[in-house]
Order: sequence, then structure tokens, then C-alpha cells
Amino acid sequence: MTDGQDILTPDSASVRAFDDAAAAVDHLTALYDEAIAFLQDGFAEALSGQIPSTRIRAYYPEIRISTQSHAQVDSRLSFGHLAAPGTYAATITRPDLFRNYLRQQIGLLLRNHNVPVQIGPSDTPIPVHFAVTGEEGLSVPHQGAAPFTLRDYFDVPDLATTNDDIVNGTYQTPPGAPLPLAPFTAQRVDYSLARLAHYTATDPAYFQNHVLFTNYQFYVEEFEAFARTALADPDSGYESFVTTGNTRITEADAPLPMPAKLPQMPAYHLTRADGSGITLVNIGVGPSNAKTATDHIAVLRPHAWLMVGHCAGLRNSQSLGDFVLAHAYLREDRVLDADLPAWVPIPALAEIQIALERAVEHETRLEGYDLKRIMRTGTVASFDNRNWELRDQSGPVQRLSQSRAIALDMESATIAANGFRFRVPYGTLLCVSDKPLHGELKLPGMASDFYKTQVARHLMIGIRAMESLRGMPLERLHSRKLRSFDETAFL
Repeated sequence: MTDGQDILTPDSASVRAFDDAAAAVDHLTALYDEAIAFLQDGFAEALSGQIPSTRIRAYYPEIRISTQSHAQVDSRLSFGHLAAPGTYAATITRPDLFRNYLRQQIGLLLRNHNVPVQIGPSDTPIPVHFAVTGEEGLSVPHQGAAPFTLRDYFDVPDLATTNDDIVNGTYQTPPGAPLPLAPFTAQRVDYSLARLAHYTATDPAYFQNHVLFTNYQFYVEEFEAFARTALADPDSGYESFVTTGNTRITEADAPLPMPAKLPQMPAYHLTRADGSGITLVNIGVGPSNAKTATDHIAVLRPHAWLMVGHCAGLRNSQSLGDFVLAHAYLREDRVLDADLPAWVPIPALAEIQIALERAVEHETRLEGYDLKRIMRTGTVASFDNRNWELRDQSGPVQRLSQSRAIALDMESATIAANGFRFRVPYGTLLCVSDKPLHGELKLPGMASDFYKTQVARHLMIGIRAMESLRGMPLERLHSRKLRSFDETAFL
């Protein structure tokens, strides 16, 4: 139908009220599918030479809820309830991908507030770039390559609704507008879904709820070996292993061709039917990569993410291959200073720490005081300078000593800080690969047999910790430490 004189839009149904979460998500899906099909059809016609006579536009669907009273909720619950009486709304994209998440979040609102949710079209246009992403035979050409001026007929991404203002706590609700219901707008989510496919060369639909980050290729090889063992076990609960280029195997001995070119941050997914499997992302080296990966994975609302990488041991009492369980972070990585100032403390989360420590005990068969032989807990420092040890030692070394840091890397503080910022439970377990302050540099031939054994165990510890967290209800895992004064109801 025409919306005014210059815009053609789909014949969308009117706003409907729901008191059943599954039905609400079904309607969100129907509205979204209708909008996407409308844009794809219009864009395909335009590319074929049938230039539109009017602007073609479709809108994201929206969840809206209003309440006049404060909810009486379980004070242990950190999400699922509105901060105060008022009207709240969130634009939604890819309800197929977020179906379980949406059903849970809407269900909590219905239970805690006893008022229906309203489902209907929003007033936020869907950029055509996101509507055709992944569609066979459709892509947005570069400016000037199409037989028409794209912006004259279709909507393009808008930074006014593609930012982190809500999750950063800087969003100011315009007068008369609804308050934010979710931490991300639909455009922000769509942007990250597209970036994830680009950086990892796997479809975001394969990402699992438990994400491991590493900075070393060896862990990828170990992860594949574990995945094949899991696929061979019919009782493991894992159903497939997905690698670069969306190559998917379901049999333990199925071949995995080596890709001609690896993406910037290869991702590997050991999947379960309900999404509760494990994803491993090799982010490479540096805080910038760590921020990029977590900026985009955050929109998937994972249940937890952990860093399992290599670090420099800072104490003479440490040995190569020792483990470091981070209880605090010295943030000298700088990449998040504009979004989360360095003075903001990043607390350790008890549920994650306990899961990691128990996983170390399980894999090493050590416990209690004996565990101190191979693992230390304390502050991990993250720098943005890989060759920090070449600087004047009176500077960084003095700060490291004053902070009581026991290990140094380039990614862990970024991953933890972005977990704090995005309300994703986080943790860090590192393996000491060198001791530059004590003459043990990361050089060929330095690794002892003990070190090699510990590295082989390291990934298994991360996997065991994730499998432990999988059995914990999300309401318990999601710590109230991650929530600020006035939070969105959606996790």
C-alpha cells in the first residue's frame, strides 16, 4: 500500500495484543518475513531495470508494553521486569534466530507484569542492505553501479539507530517516545550479524550460547579433535561441527577440507539442537580484535564467554604451562576507554570463577592446596603493546608490581570489560607461555614437556567449564553485578 504519496509499504496487519509469548513471537516472525519479502521483491525488480516510481519501504516489527504499576518480582532476578511504570518498546530483527531468547524475555514480562505485549510494525525502516543479506542472487551494488540512485528509492543504514547508546547508558529518550526495552536496536543487531558473517566466515545462526576466545591456533586443532570425539558419542548431545565457509559435519570421521583462505577471526561451532553448544573463536592477537569480536557477538546474547589464551607470567615462582585464573584486570589496553572508562572496576563473577576452578581440578586431578602448584589467581594486565618488555623497565614493570599483577596479555581485559559492558557473564583462564622478566622469552624450543601437556589440557578446561555452566539456569548465571540502576527489561 502507499504510505502518504511517495512511499510504498507492505499491507501489514494492525497492532495486536498477546498474553502468550510463543504466539507473540509467531506474529513477530510473520511481520518480519512479510517486510523482508517485500523489500527483496522490490529490490530485485529495481536491479532488473524496473526502476521504482516511489520509495519502497518496510519497517522492523516492534514489541511494546505499558504498565501503570511497579512489578513485585523476585529480587534475585536481574532481568525480565520493567524498571518503573511507563511504556517500553524494542525493534526486532531475525525473530527466527532469536526465537528462544524472545520467548523467554517476553514470557518473563507477561509473568512479572500481568499485562499483554503489543506486537506490530515499528516506525524504523529496514535498510535494504540487511534485507538482502544472505539471499541468493541479491546484493547491494557499490554506489554508481546500479541503474538507479539507491538512497532515492530504498532505506540505508542509519547511525541514529545503529549505535551502543542504550547499552552504554548514554541514551536519552526523546519526549513522548517509549523507553528502551532491549539493549540493542534492530539495526544495531543487523549490523553485527553482517559483521560476524564477514569476520568469521560462518553464519551467525551457528553461534552457540557458550563462547570461548583464544589467541592461538593450537586450540583450534584441539577443539576439532574434541568435536569429533563428541560426535562419535551418541549421548554427548552435540549434533554437528561447523567450520569456515559454513562447512558442517555430523559424523566423527567426516572430512573437513582446508579453506583456501582463512577469515580474520575464524569461528568453529560444536552445536546442540537448542543452541547450548560451544563456539570457539580464534581472535588472533591484540585488544582491537578482541573488542571487534565481542562487540558483534554480544548482540547474540550468549550465556557466557571465556578467554582461554596464552600469557606472560610475571612471577618468578611461575613455570611455563602454569594456569592463571583472573580475579581482576589491569586495563591498559585502551580500546574501550571511550565506552567504559578505565576507572570502572570489572568484578570477578563467582559462578564463572567456581566453574573454571572446578574444571581445572577435574582435568589436573589436583585440588585444594595442591592446585596452587600449577594455578594462581590474581590480577591479569592487558597491554596494547606486544613488545612492552622492550620499553624502559622503570615504567611498565613498576606499575605491574604495584598492581600485584601475575600475568600479562593483550586480550583478556578487553573481553572481560566488554562482557561487563554488554551484560554477558565473562571469565579468563590463561596459560603461561613465556616469562620475559625472568629470561624465558617466547622462542622456539623453550616449551617443556610439562608446558605442552598443560596446553593440551587448557582447552578441555574451558570446555568443561562451559558444560558446567550449561546446566545452570540463566536466571542464576546472569549476575546482578552486571546490571546498572535503570536497566532494560530484556537481558
